[in-house]
Amino acid sequence: MLSYIIKRILLVIPVVFCISIVVFYIIQLPPGDYVSNYAAKMSVAGDVMTTEDMEQMRETLGLNRPVYEQYAIWMKNILLHGDFGFSFNYNKPVTAVIKQYMGLTLVVSLVSMAFQYLVAIPVGIYCAVKQYSVGDYFFSGLSFLGMATPHFLLAIILMFLSYTWFGDPLLGLFSQEYANAPWSMDKFVDLLKHLVIPVIVIGLSGTADLIRVMRGQMLDELNKPNVVTARAKGLSETKILFKYPTRAALNPIVSTLGWSLTSIFTGSTITAIVLNLPIQGPVMFNALLGQDMYLAGTWLLFMALLTVLGTLISDILLAWLDPKIRTEFRGS
Repeated sequence: MLSYIIKRILLVIPVVFCISIVVFYIIQLPPGDYVSNYAAKMSVAGDVMTTEDMEQMRETLGLNRPVYEQYAIWMKNILLHGDFGFSFNYNKPVTAVIKQYMGLTLVVSLVSMAFQYLVAIPVGIYCAVKQYSVGDYFFSGLSFLGMATPHFLLAIILMFLSYTWFGDPLLGLFSQEYANAPWSMDKFVDLLKHLVIPVIVIGLSGTADLIRVMRGQMLDELNKPNVVTARAKGLSETKILFKYPTRAALNPIVSTLGWSLTSIFTGSTITAIVLNLPIQGPVMFNALLGQDMYLAGTWLLFMALLTVLGTLISDILLAWLDPKIRTEFRGS
């Protein structure tokens, strides 16, 4: 198992290197650059920048260098100094911007992800075991509704209901009196209260999808020969359920970790804007609009790393669940 994990980790290195090249190329694709975007904003405000001013600004920011040279400097600073560049929009290092928002982003994303799996797996098992029951129809219908409802619409509906029932739309992650207050138990409770709507909105579509996958996989496994044999030997239904079909049905669920990590981060952008959440989604959106290349590039690289990390975690968990996988990898 250890050799399998080491081989998988070594494969990550060249993948990440190739991703960094693609990411830096992608952020250079839109026409113009930060300077031209900044000049357009200044023009709207009535302050016109001359061509000489724009060229001077490009030279100051290092945007007049060839793309490959900019990439080489960016990667050298990342590898040698942990410096991901300078955010033009925020006028501070990229790491400072990311640190400012990353804590709450991780809280929202990880709680949403936990919500997905902790709800989807038991509900999927229930729907399979109680196939065609009232509960199965109810959860199946709810799953289709969850997959079909846009995040922003659900967010607006839940905010309206919260305001109607409790007099508070629960915008943001903190009430006004706790927004800039030091951490305390009251502030923590206030955060938990404000997390309800974002977690439901961000996690619902993924939960609905995972319920359908878990149900389908369980139905395929419930009548396999090993399950029938276990019943013939007199094992209890509960022991049979969790020892054979559930473990086998978890394989496709575990394999979704790779895209679940990134989909929760990126899928929360519109929700974050609607709910006024102080997380990375709106920051990334504004960086792309303003062509803040180092902030946008770092965030895209982080998304790619999450995908690679999620895939690595999925591979390790799959190898743990199914020894045949690591045996096949060892032989290849």
